[in-house]
Amino acid sequence: MAAIVSIPEDSDFPLANIPFGVISTANNVSDISFIAISESIYCDVNIVAELIHIQPEKRCATRIGDHVVDLAAVAALGLFDGPKLKTEATRVFAQPTLNEFMRLGRAAWQEARAKLQTVLAAPSTSASVHTALVPLAATTVHLPAHIGDYTDFYSSREHAFNVGVMFRGRDNALQPNYLRLPVGYHGRASSIVLSGTSLSRPCGLIQDPVSKDVFFSESKKLDYELETAFFIGAGNSLGDPIAIDNAEDHIFGMVLMNDWSARDIQAFEYVPLGPFLGKNFGTTISPWIVTLDALEPFRVPQPIQDPAPAAYLKPGIRDAYDIQLHATLTPKHSSKKYMLSKTNFKYLYWTMKQQLAHHTVNGCNMLPGDLLGSGTISGPDPTSLGSLLEASLNGKQDVILSADGSVTRRFIEDGDSLSITGKCEKVINGKRIRIGFGVCEGTILPAKKFEFNK
Repeated sequence: MAAIVSIPEDSDFPLANIPFGVISTANNVSDISFIAISESIYCDVNIVAELIHIQPEKRCATRIGDHVVDLAAVAALGLFDGPKLKTEATRVFAQPTLNEFMRLGRAAWQEARAKLQTVLAAPSTSASVHTALVPLAATTVHLPAHIGDYTDFYSSREHAFNVGVMFRGRDNALQPNYLRLPVGYHGRASSIVLSGTSLSRPCGLIQDPVSKDVFFSESKKLDYELETAFFIGAGNSLGDPIAIDNAEDHIFGMVLMNDWSARDIQAFEYVPLGPFLGKNFGTTISPWIVTLDALEPFRVPQPIQDPAPAAYLKPGIRDAYDIQLHATLTPKHSSKKYMLSKTNFKYLYWTMKQQLAHHTVNGCNMLPGDLLGSGTISGPDPTSLGSLLEASLNGKQDVILSADGSVTRRFIEDGDSLSITGKCEKVINGKRIRIGFGVCEGTILPAKKFEFNK
């Protein structure tokens, strides 16, 4: 299906995607001399400002190629005329987050996606939709939702096994509960940041593994975790579990995620209640939420689960998705990206539906905008390890990044930038279909210096 704007062949955001996010367009066009507003319209800054209604307010948007579509403007044009959005579109798409749109439920999300694919197709059935197009370069992209709660799971069997071997030995690598339920912990929602945000190296209490002395220090074992995450759309009432058969109706869509981890701080603090300061200093997510409907063509069978899960976790037939995931590292003062990991979402032992069903089986209530992370996604071979903890055997060996062996890492250094990308590709009826997520990127700054009162 052709679109009303030119879309690069390798774009993550063709018309088949229609992700959702939040933008603003104030103070973003002053440095742009000429911008393509559409495939056939080029104009200077003043005309751009007039056409895209420069305004500081955040509002909801979708992305198509190198443009975004202002959904508040589309709503103002009266183009959302379906039964779920006709009376709600103006209100929900003018919000500074997607939470109110999420709250409407999956039928409204599907209605919006279908309508946008229609009005953004070429030739467009509505010429006025051009006025809602904004060049990506003229926008600021924001966190897509107010994230009230954040849970991170531990759903990659390969990752759990690799870490277990390091700390407990091969015969006791997986804890007794691992194959029975999706293990998770509650993280810190306030320190979730958007791709492109730099984070300072964290400090905390660390125990020397040999002397057992405990001391305060900046983390020497700063790591990344290649993850995905999904946003809750429609929530559930306190006390009412979400049945696994209905779980997809509550999943608004997916983003990429990097759960930055200070392994040395984490190692000393996690007994007996789990991760704390080693995790909550920062978590990075990508800005555009890709819906399950966009990902539907890429469903594949999940790994076989043995022993069979409890009835409330009963898996479907094809509850995994074939999402290719890459992590790269760019050293300080360099533009060269070095590959850290090539893995795939389909390796996860526990599915998103199972994670959500387990999270709510005790009656826990989920709210629109809550975020649930997958946990580190590692695969079956050394090139698919989703963390430096695994690749370096907890800092015992170098991970060689460059072909000549001159660039190595055991953990992340100050000035390093870490990028995660994800895409799905498939040939359907002789045509290649690609859906992507954009980029999830962050840079580590030196630890902040401060003095304690004496």
